Amino acid sequence: MSEMSFEQMLEESFKTIRNGEVVEGTVIDVKPDEIVLNIGYKSDGIITRNEYTNESNLDLTTVVSVGDSMEAKVVKVNDGEGQVLLSYKRLAAEKGNKKLEEAFENQTVLTAKVAQVLGGGLSVVVEESRVFIPASLVSDTYEKDLNKYKDQEIEFVITEFNPRRRRVIGDRKQLLVAKKAELQKELFSKISVGDVVEGTVKNVTDFGAFIDLGGADGLLHISEMSWGRVESPKKVFKVDDVVRVFIKDINDTKIALSMKFPEDNPWNDAANRFAVGTVIKGKVARMTDFGAFVELAPGVDALLHVSQIAKEHIEKPADVLSVGQEIEAQIVDFNEDDKKISLSMKALFSPEDEEETAVEE
Repeated sequence: MSEMSFEQMLEESFKTIRNGEVVEGTVIDVKPDEIVLNIGYKSDGIITRNEYTNESNLDLTTVVSVGDSMEAKVVKVNDGEGQVLLSYKRLAAEKGNKKLEEAFENQTVLTAKVAQVLGGGLSVVVEESRVFIPASLVSDTYEKDLNKYKDQEIEFVITEFNPRRRRVIGDRKQLLVAKKAELQKELFSKISVGDVVEGTVKNVTDFGAFIDLGGADGLLHISEMSWGRVESPKKVFKVDDVVRVFIKDINDTKIALSMKFPEDNPWNDAANRFAVGTVIKGKVARMTDFGAFVELAPGVDALLHVSQIAKEHIEKPADVLSVGQEIEAQIVDFNEDDKKISLSMKALFSPEDEEETAVEE
């Protein structure tokens, strides 16, 4: 038997590798776009940026250091320059696919960062494996703009796993629905009619405001916003305002709210404040053909009949009064049960005024 040459012995001392094999090595050099590994083979292994990540501008020196141990998959034993072409990304994708398959089978909740916002949804990456979350499954409410999710970490479950067709679908919506149902159940177990609670304004409409109570929304109708008159909820509230309300009614999952706290009811001491004979000032709130309604206090309106506006005959209140005008009148009738108050401006005229009117006539 002939003796082996030094080169042959050196060749034999190195392990053999094949395409598709997973190897482990030590980083001996790092450049912004390339990693060099000692893999115990006659040639070094090279991982290019494209074979490390899908991020086209990633500086590899920021994520890998000399001396680090790494696993990679052999792409080519000889890349044409005598080096071994390796892929960290493909190995990670395989591991990611395995993780996704297990998550799909076990319905495990995954967390990943949103890598891309696409026209029809979001793309997230789990260990270099991509998951698509359709727009309809991103939230339990309509999302007009998905860009707010860019680079955000979100939770989801895998509802479809077909790597051969590159179809891996995620669902965030069902997690939100389940969480809301849990919070709703918890909320309804501890609230009752009459409770005073704090909430956050979620939406404002022409007829009221929806208040997030931490598990369910309650409706604060425009008629329940104040003892006084509210022209537009949008002039009173804005989204994210924190408000103090009380629960007026609970009907199944619907909650009616109110800010008309009983202790603030302007009719509580109305008998004293608006006794018959009292001369009071107020603002004309609205008018009809038969009279004007005058606001004496927030939530307390009184009727000034057209016959009680002046000594002379008035066809309609708008001939002499205007909305917003401040007037002075005397209370001539008070009905607490029906919450009705009658006013008279004519009662304030003195006899001298009557005589002057008579002379003019």
